[in-house]
Amino acid sequence: MVHFYGLLTLQREPVPLKSISVSVSIYEFVADVSATLNYENKEKVPLEAVFLFPMDEDSAVYSFEALVDGKKIVAELQDKMKARTNYEKAISQGHQAFLLEEDSSSRDVFSCNVGNLQPGSKAAVTLKYVQELPLETDGALRFVLPAVLNPRYQFSGSSKDSCLNVKTPIIPVEDLPYTLSMVATIDSKHGIEKVQSNCPLSPTEYLGEDKTSAQVSLAAGHKFDRDVELLIYYSEVHTPSVVLEMGMPKMKPGRLMRDPSAMVSFYPNIPEDQPSNTCGEFVFLMDRSGSMQSPMSSRDTSQLRIQAAKETLILLLKSLPMGCYFNIYGFGSSYEAYFPKSVKYTQQTMEEALGRVKLIQANLGGTEILAPLQNIYRGPSIPGHPLQLFVFTDGEVTDTFSVIKEVRINRQKHRCFSFGIGEGASTSLIKGIARASGGTSEFITGKDRMQSKALRTLKRSLQPVVEDVSLSWHLPSGLSAKMLSPEQTVIFRGQRLIIYAQLTGRMPAAETTGKVCLKYTLQGKTFEDKVTFPVQPKPDVNFTIHRLAAKSLLQTKDMGLRDTPASDKKDALNLSLESGIISSFTAFIAINKELNKPVQGPLAHRDIPRPMLLRASAPLKIRCQSGLGKLKACSYSYDKPWMSLEKLPCLLEKTHSSTHRTNLETYHAGFGENHLVQLIYHQNANGSWDLNEDLAKVLGVRLEEITAAHPAELVDSSGWATILAVIWLHGNGKDLKCEWELLERKAMAWMRVHAGSTMPLVVKAAITFLKSSVDPAIFAF
Repeated sequence: MVHFYGLLTLQREPVPLKSISVSVSIYEFVADVSATLNYENKEKVPLEAVFLFPMDEDSAVYSFEALVDGKKIVAELQDKMKARTNYEKAISQGHQAFLLEEDSSSRDVFSCNVGNLQPGSKAAVTLKYVQELPLETDGALRFVLPAVLNPRYQFSGSSKDSCLNVKTPIIPVEDLPYTLSMVATIDSKHGIEKVQSNCPLSPTEYLGEDKTSAQVSLAAGHKFDRDVELLIYYSEVHTPSVVLEMGMPKMKPGRLMRDPSAMVSFYPNIPEDQPSNTCGEFVFLMDRSGSMQSPMSSRDTSQLRIQAAKETLILLLKSLPMGCYFNIYGFGSSYEAYFPKSVKYTQQTMEEALGRVKLIQANLGGTEILAPLQNIYRGPSIPGHPLQLFVFTDGEVTDTFSVIKEVRINRQKHRCFSFGIGEGASTSLIKGIARASGGTSEFITGKDRMQSKALRTLKRSLQPVVEDVSLSWHLPSGLSAKMLSPEQTVIFRGQRLIIYAQLTGRMPAAETTGKVCLKYTLQGKTFEDKVTFPVQPKPDVNFTIHRLAAKSLLQTKDMGLRDTPASDKKDALNLSLESGIISSFTAFIAINKELNKPVQGPLAHRDIPRPMLLRASAPLKIRCQSGLGKLKACSYSYDKPWMSLEKLPCLLEKTHSSTHRTNLETYHAGFGENHLVQLIYHQNANGSWDLNEDLAKVLGVRLEEITAAHPAELVDSSGWATILAVIWLHGNGKDLKCEWELLERKAMAWMRVHAGSTMPLVVKAAITFLKSSVDPAIFAF
């Protein structure tokens, strides 16, 4: 079940939303976004309403304003408690007031109170924010306009005043009464190759012959049924750079916004051909809540999340190195571990885990991740095997800050790699736990494969650790750099490193340059990256770099009203107020004192139907208002952890496709005709395959024929089976090589030891037998 943007009354009844218009300005890898939502009160009574919307965790919201009947009302950032008091006071005096604040449970959800919206009035509510754009594995920059806001599971200790605990009418997405438009302008000095999206776009319009500026628009007809994602490909993205921005010199000394700020971008050239680690404790924490029974995306034919999770766990298990330790946890309202404690990776323990993986279901109710995390951290450390934690979840939790705090407390003993599954996964949770532990985060939406992203991350975690990371500045005399970003201790290959700093002292009058050096050690070798830049700060009316630096600092100090240490609360509050970036301790407040009409009785509340995408069995309670079996309107609440689709006949008729029903009915049928998964499933822990009927079925050849072609004088049956399996992988699964690359390496290492000098002859015989076009050179004899 999903929510979308909307202006809701305090009784969660929507005010008519006519349209949403978004303007995006992207320069290099920073986006500046302005989103305007247009509403109209056609009732004869004034309204009090709440604007509820999702926001990316990394967004720095710096402006909020409303245009009501031609009058612009700009909000001021205040202490949150003070702002709430001022809002209530203004409403009681008959003024019009606006209040924007971060949700009490998660920093990726915001709410805005609109008080005293008059009959016949039109309100255009605009918010502005800036954010860094993450770099994808293929070099694309990823911009996401959040649209989907999933209900978060409410557990016994969760906040009661969270705006996520809503009840509202829902309707099929095709009946949505409002529209979305978006225009994105992109600029890069390196040139723009292409722009792709998960939604229909207008053709890319280049604004110059050199293709350094381009514009795209969202095609008409989008109904906000998914997050809007842009993938932007520049001609060059791995060039180190420094952007120096002028500050506000009139501010008091020592303030963040006073002096110039620098944004430094590095792309460390860490060699790829390093040997993988064979040690480590790998713990996989997999979400098995009811919402994992949903499809990966809103498309009818997409794979169910739990099925993708099952295949991902199989790939991970097969790709682990011999000699490591591992365990698997499933969690929902409760949790269960495959083993009482992590066990050594052997054929026996792998087979036991595989047997349980094949049977997993999304049957553990709600989403409570804190308890299994605490259980994992309580376990004893294994000497010589550092803990690597992989967390897979659709992010539908309410205790986000508590979870991040728990991960941060244990950051010295592990790294956490997190994966947000499906539309609307909480960016606050997924990015927060990775950041707190020095790991990485991934989001799996649309056509993304969980399997591919998980295996790329496992490969990254197996790389040798980069040590002794240091940053040095070489600046003109009289100028010094003060670091604003947290100390960097972990660097991964292919990762962009962004660092913020403040330059203090006297800026040089003449044109001159500075230099920044990044040094790190890898397996005893020292590496150094350098970038030279002009020491002439550029003005920016939005103070983008300063605000991104402030957001970076706030993410290290602000852990919500309940979980922020007392020592950090004052710093977070002052930093938020000074930079104009909203936080858990502040809120935007605007009062229109020209409107002074005493309210007669309570303000009226009106509902409009809300959009709904049925995603199979989500943990929701549904109450239908029609007894005729047809969908009119339904309301939901999150007070029950599980309810199956069989109890929702009124929803199935209009919204649940036959494709989804087929997926659900065949869910327990195993892996079907997916020969790639079947082949991988039968690989042994040491990397080899056995010669048997299971292998023959995947190869599409009778076992007798395989046995007859076996060159017994060169290699035994396991060696023959293994080389046949590897050749089949290269010939039939090359498009998914990133998913089986690690287990193939393990197989080839086993073969080199097992077959020795006869391996080239074995490969030649296998290629001939399979009539394969695979080049023997890939085996690097």
